[in-house]
Amino acid sequence: MKVNYPSLLSYLPMVLTAINATAVPWERLDRNNSMLLILDLQVGLYQLVRDFDATLYRDNMIAHAALGKLFDLPVVMSTSAQTGANGPLPAEILKMYPTMPLIQRQGEVNAWDSPEFRAAIRATGKKQIIVAGITTDVCTAFLALSLRAEGYSVWANVEASGTTTALIRDTANDRMQNAGVQLVSLFSIVCDLMRDWRNNPGVKEVLPWLDQYYPVYGYLARGHAAAVRNGTISSGEADLP
Repeated sequence: MKVNYPSLLSYLPMVLTAINATAVPWERLDRNNSMLLILDLQVGLYQLVRDFDATLYRDNMIAHAALGKLFDLPVVMSTSAQTGANGPLPAEILKMYPTMPLIQRQGEVNAWDSPEFRAAIRATGKKQIIVAGITTDVCTAFLALSLRAEGYSVWANVEASGTTTALIRDTANDRMQNAGVQLVSLFSIVCDLMRDWRNNPGVKEVLPWLDQYYPVYGYLARGHAAAVRNGTISSGEADLP
């Protein structure tokens, strides 16, 4: 029997896609089984972030940290050699969580190599970890891959992780994604944790967070509120479909 190898090879991309699609099943964030990790978002390391607008990235770091307060999540913070050039965490973040664990690693590049850090993660009892760090290719990626190897589910906040170039960022994100790390945005995390605007926290609690940290949606709500309060529409608006 003659086998047409070129025809068989034409199916290979579809087979590989199907295998990859089922390798890591889709998983939703569960508020009751998730924790927030603030990893090396230090004022010195911040200077290395060149793949984001500086102001936007600063705001994203603070917004990431504020997720813990919005959804009442366990929070673990960690810094790398903060007494040197890397510096401490921003004061705004430290003020949010004065009683949460802050693991000051003295030399470990990969946070998972720190016994104190591992103990803090395990003490939360959570299996879903939301993380952002500087740099994406080292701090975030090294830990995310280690957590995956330990059986944790990992959501890497791509808007609050930063590095030196877009090429390095994309390579690191590909590496994490291939290991089953979920690459997600801030808005995606918020909506997945909230699930339903009628929940608690829901529209009353989440809209102020969005207004502060995701103003494109906050101003959508402001515009609607203003229209309702004003009670009129212009002649041009009336003719819109």
